[in-house]
Amino acid sequence: MKFGVLTARFALAAVCALMTVVPAQARFWQCAPYAREVSGIQIFGNANTWWSQAAGKYERGNAPKVGAVLSFRSTGKMRLGHVATVAAIVSDREVLLNHANWSRRGGIEYTARAVDVSAAGDWSEVRVWYGPQGGLGTSVYPTNGFIYANGAPSDDRMDDEPKLPSLQMASVAAGTGRMVGVRD
Repeated sequence: MKFGVLTARFALAAVCALMTVVPAQARFWQCAPYAREVSGIQIFGNANTWWSQAAGKYERGNAPKVGAVLSFRSTGKMRLGHVATVAAIVSDREVLLNHANWSRRGGIEYTARAVDVSAAGDWSEVRVWYGPQGGLGTSVYPTNGFIYANGAPSDDRMDDEPKLPSLQMASVAAGTGRMVGVRD
């Protein structure tokens, strides 16, 4: 057998082996591509640009709505900002978010609790569930507000993910160290 044919067969075998090791749905998610895919909002670029890009293209406001995207401002610790989709409204000052790359790099987190802690009750500052801590994080994050996804689907989970009960909180399963509601 010629060396070139042997090399080609080896390469094909290696690619096939890799495809069986990494499932097709395995993916490292950033917050912006995830929010875009599940919300239907067609904004591209880093999360810190979403609010300004939405101006004149999508409605914006300070009231949460299921399917809307919450836009986080840039901070020293989060210089590219963050975006998350609203999965459910618990009360005037509490929502559940679905988002990527928050509690675990590249992971998707479902129904993570977010609480409005702003003095005016206008969602300009929030605290967000942080899995490794097992509760609301200690940081307060400034936000721009909500970008409304005109006609976006209300169920923003990925097709290959099981539907979680609407008010199930993301939490660390007792003794396992695995975050419930976080995509592996």
